[in-house]
Amino acid sequence: MNKKYLSIVLLFLVNCAIAQVKYTVTKSTITFQIKNMGFNTSGSMGGVQADILFAPDKLDASSINASADVATINSDNNMRDEHLKSESFFDVAKYPKITIKSISLQHKSGNNYTGLFNITIKDKTRQLTMPFTYAENGAVATFNGTLKLKRGDFGIGNSSMVLSNDVTITIDVETSK
Repeated sequence: MNKKYLSIVLLFLVNCAIAQVKYTVTKSTITFQIKNMGFNTSGSMGGVQADILFAPDKLDASSINASADVATINSDNNMRDEHLKSESFFDVAKYPKITIKSISLQHKSGNNYTGLFNITIKDKTRQLTMPFTYAENGAVATFNGTLKLKRGDFGIGNSSMVLSNDVTITIDVETSK
């Protein structure tokens, strides 16, 4: 009886191990765009660290957890970057990371997916939906998504007549299995 029980447990563990594929981030780009005085202003952020367990056929067992280093913010304007890092905006000294953690993932069609994520900026967490694509090419996989958020929901800057509250974030991640 013990051998039969052990065999069932081993079979279960092997199935669980196969259900999720752990991905290692090899390249990433996070960009943002916001209107400032009616003009599009953009920039990027780096220092991405991620723990991605993803299996397209086992989305209930999949998860995406990642963070970005806010100190790496780059808008091609040093004075603006220092202002964005200040207490008025991201307060990098107190809140050095932005995090994203999946709550649920759904397949839409083809390579198209949607995720419900907890996004945490400046210790404020909001649930946001992000459509993304997933594609494999040999041992390389890519995840590409875009989400929109309200900077005011996270206490980023004050209300402004010239700076939009709407921010578009684009995340492109290349991984190896």
